[in-house]
Amino acid sequence: MRILVIEDEHKIAQNIKSGLEHEKYAVDVSYTATEGLDLAIGEEYDLIVLDRMLPGMDGIDVCHKIREANIHTPILMLTAKGQIEDKVEGLDAGADDYMVKPFAFTELFARIRALIRRPKNTTDSILQVEDLTLNTVKHEVIRRNKEIRLSTKEFTLLEYLVRHAGALLSKEQIINHVWSYDADVLPNSVEVYINRLREKIDIPFGDSPLIQTIRGYGYKIGK
Repeated sequence: MRILVIEDEHKIAQNIKSGLEHEKYAVDVSYTATEGLDLAIGEEYDLIVLDRMLPGMDGIDVCHKIREANIHTPILMLTAKGQIEDKVEGLDAGADDYMVKPFAFTELFARIRALIRRPKNTTDSILQVEDLTLNTVKHEVIRRNKEIRLSTKEFTLLEYLVRHAGALLSKEQIINHVWSYDADVLPNSVEVYINRLREKIDIPFGDSPLIQTIRGYGYKIGK
């Protein structure tokens, strides 16, 4: 899952980025409203964390412009303004949730998880495709009662595949959602990680492969 953080205070932005990366997300950070807006419109994200008070352009305006571009990515707005009318203004601008600074990171991450789940109609942290189960909170993967240990990137890739079970996903789509914007990623990197996943979740289980290669397009998991 890929998240964009638009926050001009570098320390706060980096703390959010570090915390989210620890939670297995790919994270891009922008310190200006203009750059953040360009990324939000030009790239694909699963969620945007948006500071309200940004130099040059208010977060409210950024939010409006994102929605005017017909982008429905969930937006969590952060602000030092905590009055009811401020929250109403943020939500009316198109934000999906609103948190007042200072905030507890545990609550921030819980709200992020809730917003990411919402568009996909997922009601809990357990994802399943056929006989494979993935717990997005505990970062556990189990197939046929056997726990499978994955690296952070392997887990992130598998989660993306499982959340889109049955859908054909191109290498470009996978790169855009699993790696950060500034990561130096080549298309064969996807092949490498797909092969690593196969070695762990498919090959040990004999003739029941979950990951399929669609020649000339990409990959899908499940039927």
